[in-house]
Amino acid sequence: MKIDWAALGSVFGVSLVATVALVGLFTLGIIGLSKQESATASGGSVALARTGAYVCFALCAAAVAFGIYLVVD
Repeated sequence: MKIDWAALGSVFGVSLVATVALVGLFTLGIIGLSKQESATASGGSVALARTGAYVCFALCAAAVAFGIYLVVD
């Protein structure tokens, strides 16, 4: 049995980058929702914080759906 270490390293690298990006997007969405609550007290734009959070969550859902598509197809 021969292991293709270059391919294994490539898969590891792409998986690591995708995981960090997905967790980062989800974290930005949660931060956006928490800023929404504090923005009402400081007079900030609540709609902008909520929209940004929803965009981050939508991108997370799209990335998960694309991953499922790659596995199933």
